[in-house]
Amino acid sequence: MQKSSIRRGAMVVAAVSVTAMVMTGCQPGDSSEGGADVSSTAPTATDSSTSSPASSGSTGASGSTGSSGSTDTAAKPCAATALKATAYQAADRPAGTGTGAAVVQFTNTGAKACVLQGHPTVAGAANGSPELNVPLQVTPVGSASPVKLAPGGQAWLKLTFVQVQGEGDGYCESGSAPVVYPTMVIGLPGAGAHQVALDDGQFAECDGTLTATAVSATKPS
Repeated sequence: MQKSSIRRGAMVVAAVSVTAMVMTGCQPGDSSEGGADVSSTAPTATDSSTSSPASSGSTGASGSTGSSGSTDTAAKPCAATALKATAYQAADRPAGTGTGAAVVQFTNTGAKACVLQGHPTVAGAANGSPELNVPLQVTPVGSASPVKLAPGGQAWLKLTFVQVQGEGDGYCESGSAPVVYPTMVIGLPGAGAHQVALDDGQFAECDGTLTATAVSATKPS
C-alpha cells in the first residue's frame, strides 16, 4: 500500500515536470511580440557598404580647385557673408586709356569650405542707392565649373570692358560718352552680390557692355 502511494506520487511529479517543459518550449525567446529582434539590429558588412551615402558619392565629385582648396566639391555654396571680394586692373587688357579689363578676386573668409560656380552679373554702383545701380550687359565667356574654396582659399574671374580711347575724359569708338564708376557690384549665382573698387583707380568703360569669364581656380592675367 505504501509502495503504491509512492509510485503515484512519482508519476504526478513527472507529469508536472513534463508539462513545465512543454510550456517553456512554447515561448521562443519572448521576442516575437514587441521585443527587439537581435538578428536584425546589426546590418551585415555588405548592407553597410552598399547603402552608405559617402561611398556612393565619393567617386562622383568633380570640379576645379581654388587656392588652398581640395578636389572634392561636396560642399555648400559660399554665402555672401563668407566671401571677401576685391578687384584690380588686369595686366592683359585692350589698348586704350580706360580700365580695359579687371580681375575680381574672391576669398573664403569663413570657417568651412564652400563652392563657387558660374558667370557674374555686373552693375555700376550708385553708392548708397542700390536701386539706382546700372546693370551692364554681360556676355559670358567659357564654361562654368564648380570651384571649392577651403578657408582662406581664393578664386577669380575676369571682366573685359569696351575700352575708352584718347586722353582726358576720352571717347568711345561707338560715339557714346565714356562712363566712370567708382565701384561696381559683382554678383555670383548663390553667393550674393559684392561691391568692389579697383585698387588703383575707377572703372571707366564704354557702351555698358563687357565679357566675363566664369569664376575659376586659375588666376587670370
